[in-house]
Amino acid sequence: MFKHEKQLLKEVRVDAPNPNYANMLTEQLGGPQGELKAALQYMSQSFRIKDPKIKDLFLDIAAEELSHMEMVAQTVNLLNGHTLEAEKTTAGSIEPHVLTGLTPILSNASGFLFTSAYVNETGDLAADILSNIAAEERAKVVYQYLYRQINDKGVRETIDFLLNREEAHNTLFREAFNMIQDTGSLKDWGVTQDSKIYFDLSSPGKFFDAHKNPQPPQFTVPDKQQ
Repeated sequence: MFKHEKQLLKEVRVDAPNPNYANMLTEQLGGPQGELKAALQYMSQSFRIKDPKIKDLFLDIAAEELSHMEMVAQTVNLLNGHTLEAEKTTAGSIEPHVLTGLTPILSNASGFLFTSAYVNETGDLAADILSNIAAEERAKVVYQYLYRQINDKGVRETIDFLLNREEAHNTLFREAFNMIQDTGSLKDWGVTQDSKIYFDLSSPGKFFDAHKNPQPPQFTVPDKQQ
């Protein structure tokens, strides 16, 4: 069961309308690294998880991603203003001005509509958590790109909050990954002879040292948490 609290996770503001940048920010609504993708991915993955703590973690983060989506949509609304002005939109998609009446559209910045093909789920916790860690890292990178391309202080405050929340989610998924060692696809990691062979195929140069006892990967979780 879900319920909607009308208060935003964090209030958003803009210094002035900016339809072009509204189109750019739409990337984080319906793009492959956006908030809708993250929310649906974590929610979909949670349906098969048996560990109650990890299941709750996935659903908690999925719910927050929907809150992020709400913040992005409201920021897009403020940037679009109240007037249909497609002629002032020279970058990316102009569909909100000619199709949706300025309703934020679930697309990327180029106008390509959201697709569930963005959502990754395997049923294996290790694979799914690693996918989620990568998703949070990619989302942070996109927000960093967006941050650099606008001087609007209000928008920057929102983006700064969101990219730091992606970092917090990344930390939580790393903690969850460390909880599932020797389960699923991590079980019996590195026990066969084939899994202990490493090919050094770069010449010149040598990257790999001798690996005598390979272990499942673990993450060092940063001390900084929110």
